[in-house]
Amino acid sequence: MNTSGLSPQEQAKKRAGYKAADYITNGMTVGLGTGSTVAFTMARLKERMTEEGLSIVGVPTSIQTTMRAGALGIPLIGLEQAEKIDITIDGADQIDPDLRLIKGRGAAHVRERIIADASTRLIIVADPSKICSHLTGPIPIELIPFSLSHVIRRLNELGGTVAVREGVKKDGPVISDNGNIILDYTPVSIPDPTALETAINMIPGVVSCGLFSEFTTKTTVIIGEETGPRIIGLA
Repeated sequence: MNTSGLSPQEQAKKRAGYKAADYITNGMTVGLGTGSTVAFTMARLKERMTEEGLSIVGVPTSIQTTMRAGALGIPLIGLEQAEKIDITIDGADQIDPDLRLIKGRGAAHVRERIIADASTRLIIVADPSKICSHLTGPIPIELIPFSLSHVIRRLNELGGTVAVREGVKKDGPVISDNGNIILDYTPVSIPDPTALETAINMIPGVVSCGLFSEFTTKTTVIIGEETGPRIIGLA
């Protein structure tokens, strides 16, 4: 694996992403997450397809991932065509010691949650900066546009700060692949991630937030460290 020319953080992402590809075997249906670390996994899967004749199909979690897989020649199917998803490989913005996650910096967390739920196993790839002693936020929240003012009021009642995520190279808010608005919510603290996840997701108009606390028993985390990949959770 050549990491020359990459920043230390990109090298770490590549180590994690490449290691995750080792878990994939012939004939698997693979959930393909969104983000820069998973991009390295997809590149390695393409290498294995070329070098080893690896045969897989992917289920993408975003338009970006669909485009990237198409450019690499990784065959894709829709969720409705997948009888099962063997493994999903995805990234995370924060990972706590109990393998609870904050996801959604790429605004793809709704589809990522669906694909993770449909998967037998979830592999999270990340660089060391994503490991934390406790989750702090911000927590991405996807919501129906009609509900914007109501959801903001309810989040303010919970305490903390709320901001509509603004687009880059466009005016106005970020719009998800599902046509919804993204908020970034930073609570005062997160003593109980599961309880806060439930409270946010119960607000009418919220599609889903970026707290992921329900997949810990089927999660493997791969951290790309300077000495090599470190495995946390399921081996």
